[in-house]
Amino acid sequence: MNTFSFLPELNRLYDFNWRHDQIIPFGSGHIHHTYKVIDGQDTYILQRFNKDVFKNPEIISHNHELLIKYMDYLNLPFRFPLPIVNVLGFTLSAVREDFFRISPFVAGVCLEEISEPSQAYLAAKAFAELILAGNNLNVQEFKEVIPGFLDLELRFNQLLEAIDQTKIPIEGEVKTLVDFFLSREYLVGEYKTWKGKLPIRLTHNDTKINNLIFSEDLKSVKAVIDLDTIMPGYVFNDFGDLVRTVACTQGENSTDWSEINVDKSKYDSLHQAFIDVGQGIFTQEELNSLHFGGKMMTCITGFRFLSDYLNGNIYYQIKYGEQNLHRAKNQMMLLKSLEKLEL
Repeated sequence: MNTFSFLPELNRLYDFNWRHDQIIPFGSGHIHHTYKVIDGQDTYILQRFNKDVFKNPEIISHNHELLIKYMDYLNLPFRFPLPIVNVLGFTLSAVREDFFRISPFVAGVCLEEISEPSQAYLAAKAFAELILAGNNLNVQEFKEVIPGFLDLELRFNQLLEAIDQTKIPIEGEVKTLVDFFLSREYLVGEYKTWKGKLPIRLTHNDTKINNLIFSEDLKSVKAVIDLDTIMPGYVFNDFGDLVRTVACTQGENSTDWSEINVDKSKYDSLHQAFIDVGQGIFTQEELNSLHFGGKMMTCITGFRFLSDYLNGNIYYQIKYGEQNLHRAKNQMMLLKSLEKLEL
């Protein structure tokens, strides 16, 4: 589809009169094509949906429409910019072979990394409050967006399959990483144990720091965004991904191995926020599971990076041939640091 050739049909679906010159590329996301649209006093985010990553967009639309229906019950202390419905009553609009959606734009600061523990606390508090808000809803009504997305047992089995089928020699650094992640099978057993104890809640499942919009002074969270992966899950998933992406001293693409560690002050701030928000609401077992979450989410990401490397780099975007191998090593170093952490 030519750039913006979809616009006449999109305008009809939303009763808008947008022009090409109002639409500009926006953000640095790797999943959807995202644009900012300025329409007089109103500003919107327009996205062309990536069907290659999310194979069943109607499931995301179903979950979002449920959230819109129950918005008054969420009682959130920040904005929650769900897609707006079109004239047909749907949040996802089919235009020829593509899907589009439009959301309100929230002005503020989107961070790529946290500089202070206080910011880590605010981030974790916001994601914990989102889980808490979902406590008012029937989680069974929501559907799983990506089956097995955060299933550690499934990801371990996928790693075994990748090892069995790879054409890459299992030697040297590759063997070191394969041996390390295979030796973490015990975490799969812990995962299955926690699953048997914990309630399923409505969780964000992608709690990276750039999925929040902060106020200009960085003293509050104005909005939680990137809502595609909201679905039934476990509290430790959201906490664990915060640990993996916020409390690590290096980003997941860093190859400065000796500098990859856990920032204990940020870790403690993340943990305290979940305790403060969840006390009396989350079960004691859920609170006890949080420390497992950091290790679990780091391990599952390592499984996935290593599997992708062994499979020929077919999922994650790479800039050089060994990047997924190095990403897996990065996660190995972080997991080792988490395992040494005194909690």
